Amino acid sequence: MSSPIQPDTADREVAAAETGQNVRQFVTFHVERETYAVPLAEVQEIIRLPDMVDVPLAPAALAGLANLRGSVLPITSLRRLFSLQDRPHDDATRVVVVSHGTAFGFVVDRMASVVTAEIAEIEGTDSLGGTIDTDMLSGVIKREGAMIMILDPARLMQRSGAARATVGGPRAELLAEAGLLSSSRGEAEAGGVSDEIQLVSFELSGQEYALPIEHVQEIVQVPEIVSALPNAPHHAIGVITLRDRLLPLVSLRRLFGLAEAALSEQSRIVVVSWNGAATGSVGIVTDTVKEVLRVARGIVDPLPDLLSGSGGLREIEAICRIDQGRRLVSILSAERLFDTAAVATGGLDGMEKTMRDTRGADETRQVDEEEQFVVFRLADEEYGVPIDAVHEIVRVPEQLTRVPRTPRFIEGVVNLRGAVLPVVDQRRRFQLPDTERNDRQRIMVFMIENVRTGFIVDSVSEVLKIPRSAIAPAPDLSQDEGSAIERIANLAEAKRIILMLNVDRLLNRREVADLRRAA
Repeated sequence: MSSPIQPDTADREVAAAETGQNVRQFVTFHVERETYAVPLAEVQEIIRLPDMVDVPLAPAALAGLANLRGSVLPITSLRRLFSLQDRPHDDATRVVVVSHGTAFGFVVDRMASVVTAEIAEIEGTDSLGGTIDTDMLSGVIKREGAMIMILDPARLMQRSGAARATVGGPRAELLAEAGLLSSSRGEAEAGGVSDEIQLVSFELSGQEYALPIEHVQEIVQVPEIVSALPNAPHHAIGVITLRDRLLPLVSLRRLFGLAEAALSEQSRIVVVSWNGAATGSVGIVTDTVKEVLRVARGIVDPLPDLLSGSGGLREIEAICRIDQGRRLVSILSAERLFDTAAVATGGLDGMEKTMRDTRGADETRQVDEEEQFVVFRLADEEYGVPIDAVHEIVRVPEQLTRVPRTPRFIEGVVNLRGAVLPVVDQRRRFQLPDTERNDRQRIMVFMIENVRTGFIVDSVSEVLKIPRSAIAPAPDLSQDEGSAIERIANLAEAKRIILMLNVDRLLNRREVADLRRAA
């Protein structure tokens, strides 16, 4: 990709000095057969069309969001704004980036030139009569055989929906470092000890395992580079850097004496801590992470003495019987697993000492500077919700019960452990194309105005800690005042833009009332 074209500041100053105050300079470009202009002083740069993130429920003119050197840039299609038919982009397509309080870009068919116009050549929009919508114009440059319409960047930004939203401070609960779905929520609701436990389940060689959620710090993808350790035990894969800290990796397959298997896109690292991470953290590599479970304590049984006494299953402390025992989940003991993993990563003593020496200050810094989100996908885009807003994540059942006379995006209701759960198809809610049901889809359960509601998403990819420095208020992208997209995480190094949702705004009051009737 070529470097962005920067307006030549020196040329601009020379021209101004030579011509005084009787001329104005403009950047001109073409859209369809017309020529338009914007003041040169307000053009920040001109770039080729970048990769963009689509935003659901945004004004039709908004082409998407792009990463411009670490900042989120809203980009508008002038063709859509002018009610012209879309056309394929080509090598001549450019984005003109205008700085008007905040930066935004608009797509043009091709660039023309920088022109200098005398004041006498510039007329008001009254001369256009009623033949053209002049709301976004500030004037016209009239020359013999040519007319160039001057766009007003402020009005253009307002009409396109690219204006910066006025967003106050983040909600208090989003600022708190919640760990991973702390079980204190259930205890607070019940006014005592909760009769449910929460687990993160994952798969290994076709068998399902789980860890208590309070011991899971986060879930991340396996990086391309893992540093191997010389003379390390067979269980240890190596170490990776996770947010400026060394994280030892352990293969659960090797730890449990299972056959080796190649890592895939579904492989995940579950970062396990013990005793509040005071002792350390270990990343255990799994075949895939399945879901977040909230299960009754009554269906969790201790491992039978005959099995636990053999010593070979010391890492497993209980068995969870789901679906009347047809689905068995082995619950691992974080303490025993951590001890085993620590032995497995022998040879990391020096590294662990360095980590312990710096952990106190590092943890304090992270609590202040990071937030934790569950990241999921819809269509080709990534979305995030605060971890403490997610009650649980479950598979989509084969059949949902349809409820007549409800909005189209309400897929139906399901029986979730004896309670009726209304389910929303998030694709339809965001007016995205439908897709066939598949095994990767999940139902994310939120509490909206005291109504437990499930939202079907294409897949849940990871639990991610994101520095607050990478999170900014979202541009005003929605046609509704209560836009669910409240903030945007711009992970520049990873070339990812994640749309952060405010769960309370996923549905309006009328839609919540529809859900109550469905339930």
